Amino acid sequence: MDPVQQYRSLLFSIAYRLTGSASQAEDIVQDAYLRYRQTDTESIQSPKAYLTTIVTNLSLNYLKSAHVQREEYIGIWLPEPVLTSVDVEESPETKIERQESLSMAFLVLLETLTPPERAVFLFHEVFDYSFAEIANILEKSPANCRQIFHRAKSHLAEKRQRVELKPENQRQLLDSFVAACQSGNMATLTQLLASDVTAWADGGGKVHTSLLPVSGQEKVAKLFIALWRKVPADHQLFVEEVNGTPAFLSWSNAHLNWVLLPDIRDNAVVGLYSILSPDKLAYLQRQLEQRRGYTGQ
Repeated sequence: MDPVQQYRSLLFSIAYRLTGSASQAEDIVQDAYLRYRQTDTESIQSPKAYLTTIVTNLSLNYLKSAHVQREEYIGIWLPEPVLTSVDVEESPETKIERQESLSMAFLVLLETLTPPERAVFLFHEVFDYSFAEIANILEKSPANCRQIFHRAKSHLAEKRQRVELKPENQRQLLDSFVAACQSGNMATLTQLLASDVTAWADGGGKVHTSLLPVSGQEKVAKLFIALWRKVPADHQLFVEEVNGTPAFLSWSNAHLNWVLLPDIRDNAVVGLYSILSPDKLAYLQRQLEQRRGYTGQ
């Protein structure tokens, strides 16, 4: 099997978690493929290590330019959502780890790290690379990589709360949330929200959204009740696993309008991530069209 095809899933996973962009991750993997084909493959001892190094370097280079772009970004920047429902058999532990490392909350938290910290943390914590392997990829010493990892882990530990995800409970709570929004039931909606709940919305400057996060039970409840009243009657709601959690997607006229991803802990919604930017939704729409044949009709 062609090495790029063999490791495509791994390479995409690395690039996506590093960049937060599914479309950019696709381009990076394709670029890695072209570079691999132009190289004397007989001189490559480990195609996996070689391709991983290329993808990592391309991702880190992208982050340098993305930093400037995000400073000029209109409103709140969120990672691109991706469809994560899979048909392969996974152990409960593996599925939980995959879901947690792809959650919107986790990807947003990774943005607080420097690119080198993000790379070292992901390789060691998520992809189980040794510090020696990471050192070869990043051209640093194993000791330096170990220091970077502990610094990153310590930083994330202050804000990161790992929980065992239970999709059936999440779906039930999400259904109750939407029902309360649709009926305008302020009391029920407030009960579903944590006291410090925060809502983020990414419109990319192309769809009108709040430019700042909205926090607090009452403010978030009022916001979503008001927003739900503005949802056109022809919108159809679907539930899919997006970034490891059940999420609501709105369709109309064969077009994906928005996706709402909840962050649920202790049977309460602590975070709500709404992505409305057409650019951010393009990859997810392609995934859904290919795998589920959605037409929005």
